[in-house]
Amino acid sequence: MPITVGNTSVYTPCLICNTGNPPQAVQCKKCYAPMALVHEAEAQGRAPQVVSIVGDANAGKTVYLGFLLDMLSQRANQFEAVPRGAYSVNLQQTVISHMAYRMFPPKTPMEADQWNWAYYQVCKRGRHAKWVDLVMPDMAGEAIAAEIASPTTFQVVQSLLGRSVGLLLLVDAALAGNGSAQPDFFALKAMSYLDSVLGGGRDTKIALPVAIVLTKADYVPECFDDPARFAAANLNRLWNMCDTRFSKVRFFACSVVGSLAYAVGSEQEGVTPVPLHTALRGVLEPFEWIVNQL
Repeated sequence: MPITVGNTSVYTPCLICNTGNPPQAVQCKKCYAPMALVHEAEAQGRAPQVVSIVGDANAGKTVYLGFLLDMLSQRANQFEAVPRGAYSVNLQQTVISHMAYRMFPPKTPMEADQWNWAYYQVCKRGRHAKWVDLVMPDMAGEAIAAEIASPTTFQVVQSLLGRSVGLLLLVDAALAGNGSAQPDFFALKAMSYLDSVLGGGRDTKIALPVAIVLTKADYVPECFDDPARFAAANLNRLWNMCDTRFSKVRFFACSVVGSLAYAVGSEQEGVTPVPLHTALRGVLEPFEWIVNQL
């Protein structure tokens, strides 16, 4: 809440990094998180919980988060979701609009001041319904990789993970199933970084709920049959790290695109993938598991 001296507000602490900002600030001067998060949290009278989505570049974070928010806002699987602030709708609108025109949304800029943030109140209707306030930012994969390689390069990443009540780690199952070691090494680095941020002791496992989401699983259908078995076979380094250091980990398979075409423009080098239609599978389940752990 704002810090005041007499009747004058001196500064407002950022919800993510706790840095003091002028009352009229739009973004935090240190981590660039929108200060609207603070004002919305004050209106609700309770601090929101942060769920972070981490993954390598091109793992599908933006598309996944956009469709997840859209499913929640359409009451998928008895969920009810209320966006707090119009800015919270920007990401899902961008993703849905682009995919409707058979285009992937643009890559998330590396600059933190251009990231999309979503603040949602979410509840699954039922006998023991409970509302939770969740903040979910769309971070650039390149920024995450830079922070993991050299901590404090992107302070907002460290602040977010330190405040997170749950984490979704997106891993490219198509690459892993094709024999590439890149997804395994990135995921191993990400979990090792998380271990250091949370300061887990040698003999104490970290209790933060972590959902490992194997994206683009339509390329490797066996991933849907048993995601944990697929991870143990194709992401063995990640599997071992999770087994050793984390007590709440679950593996999920996910796909968004039903079929792809490839186009080459007359003035464009290279090949552009074109999503012909969407076929959502396994998008909601990882998030639902995270919410059930809170």
